[in-house]
Amino acid sequence: MTKKQRFNFCPKCGGALALQPRRERERLTCSACGYVMYENPVVGVAAIVLDGGKILLGRRAGWSTYPGLWCIPCGYVEYDEDVYAAIRREFSEETGLTIEVDGVFTVLSNWHNPEAHTVGIWFRARPTGGRLAAGDDLDAVGYFPLEAPPPLAFPTDAAVIDMLKRLHSADGGI
Repeated sequence: MTKKQRFNFCPKCGGALALQPRRERERLTCSACGYVMYENPVVGVAAIVLDGGKILLGRRAGWSTYPGLWCIPCGYVEYDEDVYAAIRREFSEETGLTIEVDGVFTVLSNWHNPEAHTVGIWFRARPTGGRLAAGDDLDAVGYFPLEAPPPLAFPTDAAVIDMLKRLHSADGGI
C-alpha cells in the first residue's frame, strides 16, 4: 500500500524521513538514525447523556471545527490522561455538568478530518452535578429527540444516534 507522506523530518534527530517497506506496510523511517515514525490515531471521547428519548447535544462554536453544527459533547484525550478522566474533564468543560460514567457504549474510527484519523470512544453517562451551560468549543447545549437531532458535525455521531434509536425502539427506552 502506498501511503501519502505527511512528515519530512525525524522528531528524534531531524534527519530526513522516507517511506520504507516495514513488514506489512510502508512506514516513515529516518535515514539518519533509523527511527520508525508510527502515525497513530488520536483518541477522542464523547459522553452520551439521555433524558428519556432525548440526547444532550452541543452546538460547535464559531472558532471550533464545524461551527454551527451539533455533536455529542466530546474532546481529545491528553497524552498523560486516562480515558475516563478525559471524558469527565471534557464533558464538564463543554456542558458545565459533572458526570458518572456508566461504561463504554461503542468505539468507532472517525474519518471526517482528512488531517487526522481519530478513534472515538462513546461512553454512557449520567449527570451528577453542575449547571447545564455551554462552554469550551460549544456555544449552545440542549436535549433533542433521538428521532429528530439537529444537523450534526460528525458522521460517527449520526451513527451512534442511529444505534441509540434502534435500542430505544427495541426496548421502549434505553
